Amino acid sequence: MKIEICANSYQSAVNAEKAGADRIELCVELAVGGITPSHGLIEKVVQKLSIPVFVLIRPRSGNFTYTSDEFDVMKKDIEFCKSIGCKGIVSGVLKNDNTIDSIRTQELITLSKPLSFTFHRAFDWVPEPLESLKQLIAIGVERILTSGQEASAIEGIELLKNALQLSKPNLIIMPGSGINVENVLTFKEAGFEEIHFSATSLEQVMQHPKVTMNSIRFFDETVVATSDYDKMIRIKNLL
Repeated sequence: MKIEICANSYQSAVNAEKAGADRIELCVELAVGGITPSHGLIEKVVQKLSIPVFVLIRPRSGNFTYTSDEFDVMKKDIEFCKSIGCKGIVSGVLKNDNTIDSIRTQELITLSKPLSFTFHRAFDWVPEPLESLKQLIAIGVERILTSGQEASAIEGIELLKNALQLSKPNLIIMPGSGINVENVLTFKEAGFEEIHFSATSLEQVMQHPKVTMNSIRFFDETVVATSDYDKMIRIKNLL
């Protein structure tokens, strides 16, 4: 069984290789489901690691429906990843109704070639997962990272098993979310060939600051934060 580690930092990536992981998925900001890491982090990790580095291409938190400008950023990030030796791309696009945007996703797949392409956990939002699976097979996705549309993969194990049977031999179903030492053998026994987890430990590095840099309102994935033109103009005019 292949192990993919969700690495959220340079140290996490190094630890993954030392522990014998088969590859990493590099991202940052696990609290919002992961977004694309900086070019500097990607380049340093690729230079250091000998195992394959897959990179999450997700330009922001929130939904998986993107403007043309956001989509252009995603394509530029993929081109950068290809240029420095990454081995895989983890991405995908949904429509406003959370169905698969096959046209845009296929454009990302084509641009990513010859790199491996994983459709990420946007799959856990689609209304018809098994039909969506057929769509992803048709456009050439190599694997799907999914929790089986539940908060954790162990809760979504039945859908994962159904997807596994439907996907053979065209596509890899890779369970991810909440996989740990207590439940990982369940997935091996069910016949999955790849597994995704972060094995995260939390280390307190400082006391709680007087002024926090976290803002809970930005963690609402039903909204997208954007600097507002009218607000900026009103403040500028006051000055």
